[in-house]
Amino acid sequence: AVYMCEVERHHPQVLQNQDKESFSRLEDPLPAVVGVTYELCAGIVDKPGLSLEEIACGEVLEECGYRVAITDLRRITSYRSGVGVTGSRQTLFYAEVTDQMKTGEGGGQPEEGELIEVVEIPLEDSMKFAYDETLPKTMGVIFSFMWFQNNIAPKLPKK
Repeated sequence: AVYMCEVERHHPQVLQNQDKESFSRLEDPLPAVVGVTYELCAGIVDKPGLSLEEIACGEVLEECGYRVAITDLRRITSYRSGVGVTGSRQTLFYAEVTDQMKTGEGGGQPEEGELIEVVEIPLEDSMKFAYDETLPKTMGVIFSFMWFQNNIAPKLPKK
């Protein structure tokens, strides 16, 4: 969706009166990177019988490579996203991870269309990152950085 928005922004004429066949032959396609965004680790709640916490732990392992126990999760809040399109409900959890918890590379499941690179943002750069409009990110990323700055960062030892 992000890529298509960029195509429309750069080449508005392309999406007017186009069918699927002619669209697939763009003369000047944009690089794939324009569709890449910074996002939180996430997953669809589609596993009957598993709690939100169990699904969250599975997604952290699959996407980021860290084995997190349910007891390591802290539920922050639930909120609605995509209210004009899907109205989906998202639940945000917080977990601290250590190098000892890393059991895999993460990266998601390419067969499901996932292209995931784990990115670490230094604490001192987090709010600059959150407000940098040149870095495409979800509102959940911005909210989570603000939550962290208000709830966790003040309790960290000062350098």
